[in-house]
Amino acid sequence: SETLRARMEERLLGARFRYLNERLYTSSSREAARLFRGDPEAFEIYHRGFARQLARWPQNPADRIVRYLRRRPASLVVADFGCGDCKVARSVPNQVHCFDLLPLCPRVTVCDMAQVPLEAESVDVGVFCLALMGTNLQEILEEANRVLKPGGTLLVAEVASRFENLRTFLSAMAQLGFRSVSKDLSSSFFYLLEFTKTGAPRGRPVPALRLRPCLYKRR
Repeated sequence: SETLRARMEERLLGARFRYLNERLYTSSSREAARLFRGDPEAFEIYHRGFARQLARWPQNPADRIVRYLRRRPASLVVADFGCGDCKVARSVPNQVHCFDLLPLCPRVTVCDMAQVPLEAESVDVGVFCLALMGTNLQEILEEANRVLKPGGTLLVAEVASRFENLRTFLSAMAQLGFRSVSKDLSSSFFYLLEFTKTGAPRGRPVPALRLRPCLYKRR
């Protein structure tokens, strides 16, 4: 009976994770912030489910970002958008501003990813690690552009299957002031993209800035 009960609880948690995951990909960042402010437990449930999914991958993209930062000067200031459990901040000596919708660790500043409390051109490296969610991607990336210094670096690790056409996505990023520097497509699970800020966004809207929602099937 205890085994059955545990199995039922796991199924319920899995169903709620899939529901929350779909909401995050089909809502704006503002709507997601309101959702979790009204139900803080939902944020913990989402991240528990997210961690279970990520554990099935052969490699965590956050580890790749940590390795990248460790090769760069420790003096660089980093902004981690959608930081989760602050794995990046806990693993590097840099000053890391951690932003998310609710705090999973004390380092987190709670905010909407399209409106972070940083001065303009105050950050050397921006990070989105499996965190480009929501229907207002352009606003979120424009905010990353705002806080990055000229010539600053933007790192994007995202699920490979979300990219309909990588070349089109890179062209859209160029319109937002980000030039592609390198692309690591070696993993079948995620792509790691490096950009340099070349200037302010050049126009609105950018209809080619699209990523497929990452929805998990019921198992």
